[in-house]
Amino acid sequence: MSRLTRTASALAVAAAVVVAPIVGATGAWAAETPTAQTAVTVAPGNKVIHLAATTDSLDGWIREALAVMAKHGIPGTYDGIHRNVMRESSGNPLAINDWDINAINGIPSKGLLQVIDPTFDAYHVEGTDTSPFDPVANIVAACNYAADRYGSIDNVNSAY
Repeated sequence: MSRLTRTASALAVAAAVVVAPIVGATGAWAAETPTAQTAVTVAPGNKVIHLAATTDSLDGWIREALAVMAKHGIPGTYDGIHRNVMRESSGNPLAINDWDINAINGIPSKGLLQVIDPTFDAYHVEGTDTSPFDPVANIVAACNYAADRYGSIDNVNSAY
């Protein structure tokens, strides 16, 4: 999937945010099922706080990230990435953690694998998007970090 396709897809879903917010859901973990195609929660001021990816999109992002990782010698498996994505963001590429110590310190965790900006910048892989909200860039940077710190994303079984 190209950057243009990912961007267009994200913009289309973001447009649905204005039209069809989910009432009553709060926080990045509000929707437990990543199969909802436009599961969205919006805070006051139209700040997106939850946007669940479709299963097909998440599958494509993981597979594209694995291809980039293979080119750069970054270890990790589909299952290891998927397990961590579901724990960290429930498949929400726009997830932002606005309550933990990082957020309190002004550097909230972002994206599918909840990476803070300094970590994303340090472990960003050339050739991927420079936004931590880009699903592929987020996965690859997080897996690069996990490889450096834990040997592989497959070895991560809790917040990291």
